[in-house]
Formats: sequence, C-alpha cells, structure tokens
Amino acid sequence: MSQTSEYLPEVERYELAEPRRYRFAVNRRQFFKVLGGGLVVLCVAGPALAQESGGGRRRGGRGEQAPADINAWLHIGEDGTITVFTGKAEVGQNIRTSLTQAVAEELHAPVGSIKLVMADTQLTPFDMGTFGSQTTPQMASRLHRMGAAARGALLDLAADHFKADRASLTAAGGRISKTGTTESVNYGELTKGQKLVKTVGDDAPVTPAAEWKIAGTSVPKIDGREFVTGRHKYASDTRLPGMLHGKVLRPSAYNAALESVDTSAAEQMPGVTVVHDGDFIGVTAPDALSAEHALNAIRAKWTVKPQPSSAGLFDYLRNNVTEGGGRGEGRGGGEQTGSIEEGLKAAAHKLQATYTIAYIAHTPMEPRAAAAQWEGDKLTVWTGSQRPFGVRSELAGAFGIGEEKVRVIVPDTGAGYGGKHTGEAAVEAARLAKAAGKPVKVVWTRQEEFSWAYFRPAGVIDITSGVKEDGTITAWEFHNYNSGGSGLRSPYAVENQNCQVHSTRSPLRQGSYRALAATANHFARESHIDELAHAVGMDPLDFRLKNLKDARLRAVLEAAAEAFGWRAAKGGGGRGFGLAAGTEKGSYLATCAEVVTDKESGDIKVVRAVSAFDCGAVTNPNHLKNQLEGALMMGLGGALFEAIEFENGMVTNGTLTDYRVPRFSDLPKIEVVLIDRKDVASAGAGETPIICIAPAVGNAIFNASAIRLRSMPMAPGGLQS
Repeated sequence: MSQTSEYLPEVERYELAEPRRYRFAVNRRQFFKVLGGGLVVLCVAGPALAQESGGGRRRGGRGEQAPADINAWLHIGEDGTITVFTGKAEVGQNIRTSLTQAVAEELHAPVGSIKLVMADTQLTPFDMGTFGSQTTPQMASRLHRMGAAARGALLDLAADHFKADRASLTAAGGRISKTGTTESVNYGELTKGQKLVKTVGDDAPVTPAAEWKIAGTSVPKIDGREFVTGRHKYASDTRLPGMLHGKVLRPSAYNAALESVDTSAAEQMPGVTVVHDGDFIGVTAPDALSAEHALNAIRAKWTVKPQPSSAGLFDYLRNNVTEGGGRGEGRGGGEQTGSIEEGLKAAAHKLQATYTIAYIAHTPMEPRAAAAQWEGDKLTVWTGSQRPFGVRSELAGAFGIGEEKVRVIVPDTGAGYGGKHTGEAAVEAARLAKAAGKPVKVVWTRQEEFSWAYFRPAGVIDITSGVKEDGTITAWEFHNYNSGGSGLRSPYAVENQNCQVHSTRSPLRQGSYRALAATANHFARESHIDELAHAVGMDPLDFRLKNLKDARLRAVLEAAAEAFGWRAAKGGGGRGFGLAAGTEKGSYLATCAEVVTDKESGDIKVVRAVSAFDCGAVTNPNHLKNQLEGALMMGLGGALFEAIEFENGMVTNGTLTDYRVPRFSDLPKIEVVLIDRKDVASAGAGETPIICIAPAVGNAIFNASAIRLRSMPMAPGGLQS
C-alpha cells in the first residue's frame, strides 16, 4: 500500500487493488482472494433508510437501494479472528460494543475474537448513515441474522469434518464440539482453505432475546482503557507523511459576497501556499500555528446584505412560510381527524398558547476535522462524519470525479449529535491538498464550529385545545413553524386533532440534531398538557393516564412516577415537581424532575431527575443507562440556557465563554429505570431519552413558582416572572 499514516485502520490489509462499492456481483473472486481463506457470509438488505434533514442526500435520491442488495458481511479467518464489516460510524454512542455483542451472541464466539471494520467506503457495504437511532434496529438485527447463519454454516462444515450428525454438535466459545467426546475444532481450523458463501434473508432465524447470553448483558466497552487513558485516536489525530496544515478564510457574515482580497503578505511567508479559487480562499503551512498566522495576514473585504436577527426571529419564522410548506410527520400532509370546531364546542375549558424554540449548536467535543491525500486522480479522506458514503458523494461532486475514485475513512469521532452529516472539512482539506500537491489536514476551531456548522432548527408552535371538566381532551390543534415534524403526532387519545408542520425560510443554516424536532414538539405538547391538567384541577399524572391508551407509554409513566415518589411529591414555596412523557423512534420515555427556584435571585437548580425508558429488548444495560444519563444532561442545556444569538448574519455568542452548555455543577441526581421488553424488538436509544427533560423541568418550575415558561431555553438569564 502506498497510503501510510500514524492512524490508519489495521484492516487496510484487506484493501482491494481497485476501490469498489462492494457490488459483489462485479468481482466476487477478487474479494474472496483478498480476504484469504475463511467463511464469508452475505446478508441481503432491504431499502436503505431515507435521509435525515441537514445532510444533503446521495446521488440517486432518497431511499436508494443498498449496492447489489448487500448490506453486511463477516469473514472468519484462519486464525479464528472474526472480522465484521459495517458502514456505521462510532461517534461516541458505543455501537462498536453493542454490534459486537450481536455477532458474538449468534456465532457463540468470545467478544474478544470479533473485530469490527466500520465506516470505510472502500471496505464496508453502502450505508445511508449513522442517525435516526437506526443502528440497533437496522444494523444489529442484520448482524444477528448474519451471525446465526454463519453458525449454521460452521455446524454444516463441522458435521462433514467429524463425519457426524449435525444434531450431535455444539457451538460454544468459538469452537464446535462433538457431544459425548473430547473432540472439538475451533472456527479458524474449521474454515481453513474454505471459501463458502451463504446468502441470508431478512427472515433468517435468530436467538430470541429471552435466551440471550452475551447480548443483553453489560459487556465492558471495547477498547475502554484506550479511551480513558487518552490513547485512543480520533479523526483530528490523523497524521500523514509530509502532511501540511490548512486553514480557510471565512466570510465576515452569512451570505457575504467577496468584494476584494489581498493575499500578498501570506504568500511571502515561508512554507505557505495560498489557494484562491473564486470565493474559496485558504492556506497551507507546515504547522497549524503558521497556517493561522498566514490566514490572519490575508486582507479581505466583504459586502453584507441586511439579514434577520435573533431578536425578531419568531415573528420572522411565522411570517415567512414557504409556498406549500404545510406537512405532517414524515413527508406530505399533516394529520387531521374529526373536527376541531366540534371539539372546542364540547369543551368546558379552551386554551391557546404559543411556544418558541431557539436555534442551538451541537457543540461536539471534537470540532470538524479532515485529512486529505491525492494519489493521481484518486482521493482518500479521513474525516469525522455520520455519513461516510454521503461525504464520498460530496467529494466526487466537488471535484467532478467518479465515486469509485474517492475513499472516505471515518476514524472514531468525538461526537456528532446529528451535526456531522455533511463533509465541509473534507471538501476543504481535499481542495487544499490538490492545490498544494501534498496531504493536508483541516481542523475547525471552536469558533468556526459555532458559526459555520448548521444548527438545530428554531421554531414557533401554536396550540389550541379544549378539555372537559372530567379531564377528557376534546380538541387538539398543533401548528409547528420551521422546527420539523419528528414527534409531531400526539400520543394522547383525542378524537378531534389537527397537527401540521409549516416549512419556513430559515435565516440560519439548520439541520439534524439529536431527536430532530421531537425535543421541540414534546416540549410544547407536554407543557400544554400540564396547562390543561391545571385548568381542570387534576394531578398531571392522572390527567395523562386518563387520556392515554398506549400501554407502553402508560407503563413508563407509571414506572417513572413510582421510582420518583410522585404521589408524595408536593410542590410550592420554591420547590417543584414536574413530569413529561413521549414516544419517538420506536421507544418510550417518561421523565420526572425536581427543581428548586429562587424568585429573588432568579436561580433555578434541577436537583433530581428520574427517567423510565422502554426500547424493547435491552442490548447492554450499563451502556444504555449511560445513553440516558448523557441525553438528559445534554437536554438540560437546550431546556434552560442554550441559544444561538445572531445579528445581521453574524453569530454573536460563538464561544464556550458566551454560549452556555451544561456543566458538572448543573448535574442533578439521576436515576434510570429500564423496562427490558424481551418480547419486543430492540429500538435505538441515542435520541429518544432527550425529549422529555425540558417539559418535565418546565412543569416543575411552574409547580414551584407558578411561573409558566413557554420558550426554550426557559431561563437563559434566570427565572423571570
């Protein structure tokens, strides 16, 4: 291989002579020759998932089929190593461990014998991306089927090896033993010299969750020691021989036009190359500091047109609905049942309220980073991304080359939260590398990440509702402007509903964020549900249970309330209790919160939070609890103080000094209750746990202070009446 670096996946020994998308029908023989002896299992895939917002889309449009109907495979080498290939990326959610558990469970092999090759467009099958809480329901289920099929194939080989009935053989610990004897053979010995291909359908039998022995347990994080000691390598740690460092000149504001530029001072600096291509201006230098000095030496003048500012954001969103902008959950019209007019006529109490949601930043631990290397007309890029194949398409389009000439490798990435669907840093590094004739790495600064990445959409939500004296909701009209349709549909049993999303022109770049619009829609809905309960004098838990028929949502509500001690919690005098519930991405959540407020100082402290969660069969209890705790803590930021401020096309609080994220001092006492449903297929858990903390805290604040807060963030400057 000609590509070498301090960080390259060890699995590059499997690299093909010519880059391919692994359309297996093209050249299976070459693929098997490269892998060497062993067992190869193919898994037939259904349609690829549709794209989330914010990330653009692959050529060919949404819902494109996986290449050659292949979506996952594994290889059992002669040394017994089991290599599993997946296009999913590790961005901190610990799917390397959970996916390994899926294969180990079905293959009856030790976890330590399994190695995952992830998110490499030359080595792994096409994958739409790591988003939407789809890794567990989509990829893990396929790896379960693949592992089970591989075990069956190994038993067939062993039956031939032992000249014995297959029923007399047992697979365990990476070996197959003959019952009643001491004879056994390990998987590597068994597959030596074999090149067996087995195609697996979606209906292949797998081990029921109730019988799991490896999946469903708290297997320690794979390579956990490397993470906690700081030895683990991330995208920004990539080092290539002869590598230069790049920086890109940013406009003075959004939508600014370059009027003039003087790069002469930077061009005179030793080792500096200036790249000027239209409005794209960048520099390369031997080290990052020299590149920064060179960038600062460039004198550019920009023309900026007047633009909206955060002070008038919500009026702007309401008044700038795009033509045909009404849509419901998913694509197409909204959800409407019954008659809102009749529902309001039947109501003893009618309520109208507006809720607003600010733009917020993803604030990943690792800003965008990419290293690019050209070899002739072939391009390799190492970058942190949730969509390696999407980034490959962006690069191919940017340089007018075929995708087969582009390889994207995604090292483990320091968080994404939906914010790394796009390949800006990858394209920038590749442009600079092409001009410099050497590998170039670009790492965004924190300020660049704040200003030039996309944001969680802001929104305005109008709700009109009606309720009878007995607490029955009779009418529910819900209009969301801009923030989106995820979590739009109400889980409450209301005969007369009208839920709509209205697309608007956004003054800032916006896209996917953890749980998408479900955070906004649950905040508005669960806050309003509490307001209805207050209007009829009912306990908020009893009010919800009266209007809920969904058994799984009722179960998490009751579990959270019991663990929290809801019935004994009496608010007032500065201490308050609140709850919220919801469902999204196939999982169910209820969160109770306790807050302490001080009207004089404006201080708000969340002192306790309890979440009950049902995502079907649990794959790894400890890691699932970590997901819930992290999501809850992250959600506190958007609930209480995170908001992007901007003026005339410029972000005005784009540093961690000015943009408040949750800190250790904000951490409440957290308790997680897992409802492990072995009878239900596993759903993803990366997103749903964030959706209820904001309304639970808002409802607790009202319970403590009688102040109803209807904007997220609720208290950026403290509690105000």
